[in-house]
Amino acid sequence: MTAIYRNSNKNKHLTLEERIIIERSIEKGSTKTAIAKVLGKDNSTVGKEIAQHRTLTYPCALPLECAVYKKCKHGRLCHKDCPDYRPFYCPRRDRSPGACNGCPTYANCRFSKYRYEAYKAQANYKEVLVGTRKGLDLDKDDVDRLASIVVPAIKKGLSPYHIVHMYPDIGISEKTLYNYIAQGVFRPWNVIDLDLRQKVKRKQPKKETVTYKKREDKKHLKGRLYTDYLQYISEEPDLSTVQMDTIYNRIEGPFIQTFHFLEYDFSFGFFHEKRTAENMVKGINLLEDIIGKDLFIQHIRILLTDRGGEFSNPEAMEKDSDGLTRTRIFYCDPQAAWQKGALEKRHTEWRYILPKEIGLRELGLLGQDDLNLVLSHLNSVPREKTRGKSPFELLQFFCPELLGAFTDFGIHEIPKDEVILMPYLLKK
Repeated sequence: MTAIYRNSNKNKHLTLEERIIIERSIEKGSTKTAIAKVLGKDNSTVGKEIAQHRTLTYPCALPLECAVYKKCKHGRLCHKDCPDYRPFYCPRRDRSPGACNGCPTYANCRFSKYRYEAYKAQANYKEVLVGTRKGLDLDKDDVDRLASIVVPAIKKGLSPYHIVHMYPDIGISEKTLYNYIAQGVFRPWNVIDLDLRQKVKRKQPKKETVTYKKREDKKHLKGRLYTDYLQYISEEPDLSTVQMDTIYNRIEGPFIQTFHFLEYDFSFGFFHEKRTAENMVKGINLLEDIIGKDLFIQHIRILLTDRGGEFSNPEAMEKDSDGLTRTRIFYCDPQAAWQKGALEKRHTEWRYILPKEIGLRELGLLGQDDLNLVLSHLNSVPREKTRGKSPFELLQFFCPELLGAFTDFGIHEIPKDEVILMPYLLKK
């Protein structure tokens, strides 16, 4: 191929037409060097473009990409210490051009597959380019949390300086707090900039209305959408799915990280003081410690959750302490709770014991031991769809090892005639 662009094109942004050329060239098996020559671009420009905008269309179903998986003698419970382990390497995917478009073995390959699509790459480029969005980096929960701290302090005559130093976990700087007050974030609580003892001179916003638009890094959603989940389970229908979410009654906490094992209709959860991505990762790590690595890989091959900010670190949730893939994270669509309907249905039973109207601490939920009591009763309820069998009984029949791990952790079967699904359970 000969260059169709002049050298003066090197410092210009890629256009849609050029991205289409890249996509078609990948399908033909062209190298990054050849594509760059055609476009009159530097090799690194083409390489970065493909690496940044290719999408994971099929995550590898194995815990580890091993080149000898077809002849595996160890049940495909891959780990780096396996004597037969050989890292899989694909020259086309991992070196040049860097994507799987047009690969003759695409349909039969069971390793992670990436595609570069020009129109998606262009749309992503425009989204980043127009990244100077209007609105504040907040959502409703953030505002409520900040207001619970800031408003009482301002009413007491404290300055933003005092507030950010008294509450180091507030998560914003003094300047940001001044800006939020000036822009009317706390106006619903009758706090305006005139309430400050010393008003900092700075340009005030012209608009009276405040818009919140939480800035979130959407890169973690690539290859993990609900449509990706449906494709994944269609190709690997035997993989077990666990649904995950959080429930709470007060914005200041505490919070419960909930898990629902679909195969056994079994509920599990962890007590957290804060609803952070770090705590969600800790919860998954603790779950692996409780049931063991082998049972974790066997029964939690997929984690399906919503797009809450606490679940925004999928890489840390998917990898174990050795950096090996232990599970796959997928996200439901916005406002589509029905996509993890089994967990949502069980949450209605959680609410029999933990109604929203009362704080969890007021109800008597003070730690993991109290939560284990709730879980013991929830999992002892007979289910109509399983002909009167409880989740405990299902787990005992299908996987007594998993039940044993949960029992050792403190969750015990309750006689059916002693099950309580009322708030007074934690007051007994």
